[in-house]
Amino acid sequence: MTGLDDFPRSYGHLLGYMEEATRETYLRFEALFERGLPPGPDDDWREYGRWAQLKLSLGPEGGHDHDERVLRLIRSVAERDIPWTAGDARILVYRAQDMVRCGHTRYEEIFRLPLAVTRRFGFQERREILGWLGESSRRSRSRMPAWEMRSDQAREALAGQLEELLVEPAEHGPAGVVRNLIWECDPFARLLAEEYGPRLADPAVLPLLHHWNTARSTKPSARWLKTAGKLLTPDTAALLREILTRLAAHRERKLTRGGGDHEWTETVFLDERTIVPVRGMIWTCEVIEERWVTSLLGSVALNCGTGSNGMGSTCRSEKLTNAAVGVLARRGGPAAIVPLARVQAKVRARSVLANVARTLDAVAEQAGLTREQLMDRTVPAFGLGPDGVREEKIGDYLVRLRADDSVLRFVNPSGRTVKSAPQVIRKDPALADLRITLKELKQALAAERFRLEQALIRERGWRWQEVTEFFLDHPVTGLYARTLIWRLPQGPAGIPVRTDTGWELTDPQGRRVQPGPDTPVTLWHPIHAAAEEVRVWRDHLLEHGIRQPYKQAFREVYLLTPAEEGTGTYSNRFAGHVLRYGQARTLLNQRGWTGLSIGHWDYAGGGDQGEAVRELSGWRVRWGMHVVSDPAADGWETASLCATERITFYRDGREELSGHDRAGDRTALEGVPLTEVPPLVLSEMLRDADLAVGVTSTGLDQQAAGGHEDYWRSYGFGELTETARTRRDALTRLLPRLKIADRAELTDRFLRVRGDRRTYRIHLGSGNILMEPNDAYLCIVPGNDRAAASVFLPFEEDGGMLSVILSKAFLLADDTAITDPSITRQLDS
Repeated sequence: MTGLDDFPRSYGHLLGYMEEATRETYLRFEALFERGLPPGPDDDWREYGRWAQLKLSLGPEGGHDHDERVLRLIRSVAERDIPWTAGDARILVYRAQDMVRCGHTRYEEIFRLPLAVTRRFGFQERREILGWLGESSRRSRSRMPAWEMRSDQAREALAGQLEELLVEPAEHGPAGVVRNLIWECDPFARLLAEEYGPRLADPAVLPLLHHWNTARSTKPSARWLKTAGKLLTPDTAALLREILTRLAAHRERKLTRGGGDHEWTETVFLDERTIVPVRGMIWTCEVIEERWVTSLLGSVALNCGTGSNGMGSTCRSEKLTNAAVGVLARRGGPAAIVPLARVQAKVRARSVLANVARTLDAVAEQAGLTREQLMDRTVPAFGLGPDGVREEKIGDYLVRLRADDSVLRFVNPSGRTVKSAPQVIRKDPALADLRITLKELKQALAAERFRLEQALIRERGWRWQEVTEFFLDHPVTGLYARTLIWRLPQGPAGIPVRTDTGWELTDPQGRRVQPGPDTPVTLWHPIHAAAEEVRVWRDHLLEHGIRQPYKQAFREVYLLTPAEEGTGTYSNRFAGHVLRYGQARTLLNQRGWTGLSIGHWDYAGGGDQGEAVRELSGWRVRWGMHVVSDPAADGWETASLCATERITFYRDGREELSGHDRAGDRTALEGVPLTEVPPLVLSEMLRDADLAVGVTSTGLDQQAAGGHEDYWRSYGFGELTETARTRRDALTRLLPRLKIADRAELTDRFLRVRGDRRTYRIHLGSGNILMEPNDAYLCIVPGNDRAAASVFLPFEEDGGMLSVILSKAFLLADDTAITDPSITRQLDS
């Protein structure tokens, strides 16, 4: 007898997949049972117990008349000291649960063995093992399906035993009280129990914790909020603030689940059970009228709304992100716009972005504006004056907040400025309020920088009066807007300058124009300018020390190449690069790309292949990538390295099948001829790709390249990309101004630096270093060189490679002062 057909039909439906050896064992147990014999001395009693649980089944139709011999069998196994594992307990509970669903009604007997085995473990393991059985149904029986009603009846019949198994006794203290409510399924739940247990279990707070644990819908009802408001006290509001602050900084952890024969590891941010009370905490913020609420909810939404390690198109917790966004939306007002804008700028999950967009659109519609116009008008000033400075008197000290350096300065009664807060005012509520303001200001500046760059690449237009009122005169946005180049349609471009008669645009030659209030204006993009105009603007920025919030004058421009004209519907310009996958995905997500998720799973289904996708101005762009790292080294989880493929463009998001199988197991999509793609769209998407390669390529680090040595050498010392050529152009202008100018010179691909010990060539793309005369590779970990840090750069860097190159150049120009043995050893070899 070897097949399942030979098993008694009464329990064969519960077996599922089973190895042949286990089938043979169960058949032998059946034979022993029929003969009234116990297992032999070499038999596995754990396996015998799992088989015994099956004997309780009365078939798929259920019933209640168990054979008395089977009941005696179960009782004897339950009383025996067997080395059960948590995996055994889960199997036994699962089989008992299926019997209940089939209509078995002798619950005491069905669960005798599963509960006896479960009793061997700690409270948290018991909760995980029993799962559904430990939770009472929240629906009325009239609305339950039959199987759920039977499960509810089983819970009632076993209530006493379940309470004994699941409810920690009073001697476990406040942590046990909290665990009884929210369990301890993840590190954050453990934090709530162990660190905040004494406060959460306080009689004045515990009813609110119970209430938080009922937050199971997508949004709170008016009744739920009313109850929360009644239970809330100033102390619990302060506690809530502390917990949500910890949530905003919480990260996912790897946890081992199961036990014994059935263990697995998974990455967990918050367990579903923990999400429920935490969502209740977020909802409660809706009834708290305090300054910190809006900013903290924005931070919670950002942390929960980004994927693992802050990257990816998924959320750490979509439920909590949407809860925070929902509270911000319902609180409304201008203060909610900034945190919502931050979420819109950073989060890539489509459902969250749609939620934010609906919220902003609704607020904008009420005001009779577009979403973009609403954002223009609602950037907070944070109490800053027209000069970007806010000053407040706290005690005998003057506290100064400046938008341009985003720090607090303290002026003592004698007029001396210090950076740290004096002891006498550190606990003053006014200082606490200023610190919140400082944090919000930093967040707003980051959001405004992103928004202004998006306006550039989307070619957004305004009337000049809107530009002056909402950008140039604004103490926050104006910090950036006043350094950008603005352009009149078919007319001149200039940097804003304030005069007695208002704002004017001034070009590098000093010519000025004052647009009329209704004159349309856009941000100047170098792709629409002649090379000479771009050169003049770059010289002007350096000569006058104007630092732009992002590359505008020094922005790379990517024009169609003959090779791309030849490929027709796709670009291979950035194909064939080996990137650090996690870092590349993070960077691309920050730039607005979504959808990239590849790893060592489901090779037959294409799990090792994927695409990063971005939409811009009615176009959709796809950049293919595939895994190239070793699954054994990566632990069969997310890949460490990926290789880039072609970039394809589609109009209005419409992709058509070409019938060409690009990846071997997926159908490629036919792109639009690149000659039809708007030059700015083409340029900006290729710029993103160049940036991703320039920051995350293994060609930047010989050790990271692993088995891709040829690629490391070809990229690390090869031809310059457009980004590297722009870097070279910036260095051409910067080099004469540096104190190492007499020791440095630019070649086609390198910054050549003459030290006293050796001469060095620093590659302008990768920052890799070769030493003359034998081209030996020199490995230097970038440091914080003060001389390099003091060099004025006319733009905020993406990736920081120019600063890295300058730092290495300053170090090597004075190579006799180097004392780091990891470097001197290489110099002397």
